[in-house]
Amino acid sequence: MINFIICDDNPEMRSSILEVVESFMISKNLEYKTYLYDDYDEKFMKIVNQKLSFKIYILDIETPTRTGIDVARIIRHKDEDSAIIFITGHEELGSRLLSKDITFLAFINKFDDYKSRLQYNIQKAISTLERRKSLKIEDHGVLYVLSFHNILYITKDSLSRKSIVVTDFGEYKVSKPLVYFQKNLDENFIQTHRACLINKKRIVSINKKEHLVVFDNRMKVDLISTRFNVEELVE
Repeated sequence: MINFIICDDNPEMRSSILEVVESFMISKNLEYKTYLYDDYDEKFMKIVNQKLSFKIYILDIETPTRTGIDVARIIRHKDEDSAIIFITGHEELGSRLLSKDITFLAFINKFDDYKSRLQYNIQKAISTLERRKSLKIEDHGVLYVLSFHNILYITKDSLSRKSIVVTDFGEYKVSKPLVYFQKNLDENFIQTHRACLINKKRIVSINKKEHLVVFDNRMKVDLISTRFNVEELVE
């Protein structure tokens, strides 16, 4: 899931940015979600603090409450991996951004063919995501890109015969067998049950008596079988 967080106090510009994002993402068949804001207010800061999969911020430099430069600093303090794209009519602020030591993807002038430049930088951000250790799953025309780190475990739904990929951000039911994940994930994913693979990097405790694994986000799973070597989970 790619999350686009768009903030601009001009409603027409906000709608135009959204149109560019949706047009681009539909052409790529990638799963995505958009969040729209008109100011860097409490609602905006709530999404900054929320743990979501890969974020692409598209930010205005100036809004009634505060500047995009200040907000970018806050974002970077909490999240080093998200992409930040600035779109503004204030060309002269570009040099200020460079002097603030804030890592951002692009600075785009609203009055200089911004739509094509925005599309180019969205593609650039997605390419960066795909170069990381991530799992690509194409299912019914939709391409899911999930970071290895964000996957807690994968199990089988006996009724639908689909695999369930459980992540920090939700569950994904896909028409792939467990063997697909065994081939496409790394050595940190250990089989603990005939119908379960667990990411050992996210484990904080194992209760062998109750066959229970607890992850670092407090989620739990009890799919542990004596048929499999659970000692690998704590290496």
